[in-house]
Amino acid sequence: MSSAAAAAAAGSFFPSFQLLVCGSLVAAVLGAAYRLGLLYRLMHKVDTVSIQHGGESVAAVLRAHGVKFLFTLVGGHISPLLVACEKLGIRVVDTRHEVTAVFAADAVARLTGTVGVAAVTAGPGLTNTVTAVKNAQIAQSPVLLLGGAASTLLKNRGALQAIDQMSLFRPLCKFCASVNRVRDIVPTLRTAMAAAQSGTPGPVFVELPIDVLYPYFMVQKEMVPANPPKGLMGRAVYWYLENYLANLFAGAWEPRPEGPLPLDIPQASPQQVQRCVEILSRAKRPLVVLGSQALLPPTPASKLRAAVETLGVPCFLGGMARGLLGRNHPLHIRQNRSAALKKADVILLAGVVCDFRLSYGRVLSRSSKIIIVNRNRKEMLINSDMFWKPQEAVQGDVGSFVLKLVEGLQGQTWASDWAEELRQADQQKEKSFREKATMPVSQHLNPVRVLQLVEETLPDNSILVVDGGDFVGTAAHLVQPRGPLCWLDPGAFGTLGVGAGFALGAKLCRPDAEVWCLFGDGAFGYSLIEFDTFVRHKIPVMALIGNDAGWTQISREQVPFLGSNVACGLAYTDYHKAAVGLGAQGLLLSRENEDQVVKVLRDAQQQCRDGHPVVVNILIGRTDFRDGSIAV
Repeated sequence: MSSAAAAAAAGSFFPSFQLLVCGSLVAAVLGAAYRLGLLYRLMHKVDTVSIQHGGESVAAVLRAHGVKFLFTLVGGHISPLLVACEKLGIRVVDTRHEVTAVFAADAVARLTGTVGVAAVTAGPGLTNTVTAVKNAQIAQSPVLLLGGAASTLLKNRGALQAIDQMSLFRPLCKFCASVNRVRDIVPTLRTAMAAAQSGTPGPVFVELPIDVLYPYFMVQKEMVPANPPKGLMGRAVYWYLENYLANLFAGAWEPRPEGPLPLDIPQASPQQVQRCVEILSRAKRPLVVLGSQALLPPTPASKLRAAVETLGVPCFLGGMARGLLGRNHPLHIRQNRSAALKKADVILLAGVVCDFRLSYGRVLSRSSKIIIVNRNRKEMLINSDMFWKPQEAVQGDVGSFVLKLVEGLQGQTWASDWAEELRQADQQKEKSFREKATMPVSQHLNPVRVLQLVEETLPDNSILVVDGGDFVGTAAHLVQPRGPLCWLDPGAFGTLGVGAGFALGAKLCRPDAEVWCLFGDGAFGYSLIEFDTFVRHKIPVMALIGNDAGWTQISREQVPFLGSNVACGLAYTDYHKAAVGLGAQGLLLSRENEDQVVKVLRDAQQQCRDGHPVVVNILIGRTDFRDGSIAV
């Protein structure tokens, strides 16, 4: 019986073992076929005669998302997408430095509420953009950066300009992806565009290797030998390359949705809004501080302005919220913010965080009730464990929250003496500026007086771009944007060199506006060469350079504290002549024509209206107006 049982067991084991082996072999074969793309290609065609290329897919997605401008510095890795964009009516604007292209895309994003797009070539083309991408991240600007790359086949094989670009941009971007097949271009770009605008907006990066952008016949020529080798190994390599090429283009031209995906924008709950209504309704000295997030879509600036006016609470405006209430609005308090925050009993921080700009929260009184609303919870609560504590922290879209808050407070009014007290403090500060404007300087022009005249001359249809330190810090107190979304500064990163890119994007977005750029002479060094760009593309902007021959904001502290002006000195360079050399117009303001400041500004305006970019080189003295209001 035992031998019969053993024979039966053996008889049942071997068929089971054979079945297991066969199953494993089938699974291995299917797995290999899947990895080699053979299964996908059973259902999806490889069009070997098509002259279409991946650049056309990129352009189609951009057009479907309403992109009107593509900023770039040309490179062979990205040529197909540039040509395709031009053919689809997307204006391709090439700059003289890649960082300018990204700054321009940033300006488009801020002014239009859509995604700004820049495309640069591989390797050094991309590394040149890092500062601008980081600036966009901190400023929360939805920017799409398209980067060229070496062929997917040559990854990690020492190809020209091939580096690990993904590792470089992952810390800077909300979304990073490398496209490895032509059919993945469209869905990847749609995902990237949605990610840039969802939640807290920010930059995204999509890497486009050269072999997913060029047409099949060109990639085949570069990738696969014209004549198959004869040896076994040679034939195996040849088959591998042909198979690799087929996988690259399989299903490439099948129809796919190209339009925008739904956005995920956080909203405050009705319960949170109601709690904030109750807190604010009991306030005696309420104060609102509005930041850039308040101007993000979906709330139009006009609706936000109407809501703030209906609310009737004095407010400070910062970042992209500058100009929301226009010029000289009675609710807009411009000076002495720290003192006002100390006196307020309820403070609404709307799109503002307690970083260095609010002394990490130390300017807030511990007896004040703080309501803070922001799309980003981590940033919203920064330093709340140290110097301040929110009564209500609301994660949600700022503009939508303000509209709901005002709706809940309908009919609520506050005593006028609080706003009047703040306005009187404003008037005192403005009086001190008027006194400073009359102070003599040892040489050249008084910068405060110059900026007062700029403020008087600035037209209602202007956009202000500011790029600099000492001169721009003074301008922030004296020159007022005329309306919402009419002020562009770098944001919390404090980046120098944004000027030309911001001006480029601003003028393209709003061709009927006058773009006035206020530069320090140090900062202008980054932007000078882009006047070649303005001339070539017929983009008339006006640059006013406060030229005091130095990095004065730094030397103000370095000299008295450390006793040396080392590395802080520049020259009274003839920037206006350099601009003329690039094909622009150049004007000079100095002690010799100080009584003609307004005339020179008007002349510059007229040159711009005639289609010419203009540089006004303003020689200013190194003032010693050091009460903290000039050098910021």
